[in-house]
Amino acid sequence: MSKSTRLLLGDEAVALAAVHAGIGGAYSYAGTPATEIFEAIESFAPEVWAHWSANEKVAYEEALGMSYAGKRALVSMKHVGLNVAADPFMSSSLTGVNGGVVLVVADDPGMHSSQGEQDSRFFAEFAKIPCFEPSTQQECYDMTREAFRRSEEWGLPVMLRIVTRLAHSRGRIKYCEDELEIARRGTRLPLPDPNDWTLIPANARRRYKRLLAAQQILQGYTDASPYNRLTLKGKRGIVCTSTAYNYVREALGPEPVDSLLRVGVYPLPVEPLRELVEHCDEIVVIEEGYPLIEQHLTGFAGIPGKTIRGKLEGSLPLDGELLPDVVAAALGLKPQPGLPVDSLVPGRPPQFCKGCPHADTFNAILDATAEYDHPLIFGDIGCYAMAVMPPFQSIHSAVDMGASIGLAHGASRAGHHPVLCTIGDSTFAHSGMTPLLGAVLTNANITVLIMDNATTAMTGTQDSMATGDQLIEILKGLGVQDLHTFDPLPRNRAANRDMLKQAIAHEGLSVIVAKRACIQIKPSKLVSSIPVEAGN
Repeated sequence: MSKSTRLLLGDEAVALAAVHAGIGGAYSYAGTPATEIFEAIESFAPEVWAHWSANEKVAYEEALGMSYAGKRALVSMKHVGLNVAADPFMSSSLTGVNGGVVLVVADDPGMHSSQGEQDSRFFAEFAKIPCFEPSTQQECYDMTREAFRRSEEWGLPVMLRIVTRLAHSRGRIKYCEDELEIARRGTRLPLPDPNDWTLIPANARRRYKRLLAAQQILQGYTDASPYNRLTLKGKRGIVCTSTAYNYVREALGPEPVDSLLRVGVYPLPVEPLRELVEHCDEIVVIEEGYPLIEQHLTGFAGIPGKTIRGKLEGSLPLDGELLPDVVAAALGLKPQPGLPVDSLVPGRPPQFCKGCPHADTFNAILDATAEYDHPLIFGDIGCYAMAVMPPFQSIHSAVDMGASIGLAHGASRAGHHPVLCTIGDSTFAHSGMTPLLGAVLTNANITVLIMDNATTAMTGTQDSMATGDQLIEILKGLGVQDLHTFDPLPRNRAANRDMLKQAIAHEGLSVIVAKRACIQIKPSKLVSSIPVEAGN
């Protein structure tokens, strides 16, 4: 097979590899820095089933269902999305897979667009499944292909963990379209034994023993994997992962004198680590994310006679994204000369787009709550979280997807008044319906504002599952009685303020839908029932 070359984002390299691996479907909920994986699959292979899921849990379950029916599936999400998908993810290590399942998780060290920088490698270790961790765009492609093959060989889901810097940077990759693997898209593997997938205790105990027995196979694979490369030279040993490997190679130069172990697949390669420790007097662990490897090496008492340095010891910062200069300093080397980032990119605080409907909604909220000393306004994950910034400074939380309604309900039960919450149409579909059900059934004394801008705006205007007239019907179906709508436009500010005042004064649950499309949506994507008029 002849090889071709393309210049691709890390996300796009993963997508292309999944298409070449013959996937039957791709499943995701939009979340930076993983969003482009799904969008690239839509572009590369329109014949592949690819439809945004309601949330990450649903995406994982849909991928697992395709696997059960005998086809390969890719499921992608950002790191905090795996929290939402954790229930089916953990159970899938026991059910195993039929068609290969690769879970791509894009972690966000430094929290460029996230509420946390958790390390998904711990999830893979927790579930006792293998995890690949590329350091280049080429490895994004190669490891994805390998992950699908191994997923079916081992009968387990496989994680591919990437980070923002790799997901959103471009590199040249060589690839080959494997006609045999692509052709498998039209075929299905035989159905599995349903007892393996029905996790009543008797079956779950049996499947857990199977998972434990597989650990020896996985360990043998990682110990011998070419993605875990060990080079023994000097008495200082460096262990590195992910993009940190690139920074280490840059700092050491073309002829390094140190010993080097690059870790690219987990569970941790025990034998190469032992060889490195035996050979070296000092070990420096440089990993993107939490100090997982350093923790395993040091344990509680360290290794007698050996010095281990890294994040736990203090040579590297515990938080934030690793940078080449930080890595060079940890190795006692001079950083490469260059201009500081601050001098190249001026600081610019986040803010609403000019003409954004959310700005008009928050103006009405501030007007309606001005007479109260301590109104509580709980926010959610989406563009509207920027209302915490000047000039609004109006929301008091942004915890996780769909949390605003539950937080408001809890605060109201503590006796506080008034209590409001804001949530977007896409986030409401993601995980807002369940807490609203509780508020409806107990008639919680809160005012819920669903800010319907007809799209999933923050991640690039992907389709929303609950918008326009459909959203209103869903709310009625959930049992909402006091339901109103308004158009968030400057000329409607007084009327919107008065409607909010009435909702706050109403004893019990009130829901208001602020209906106006995001100004970034192309006209062809608009839902006809959402007003489009720009602010004036």
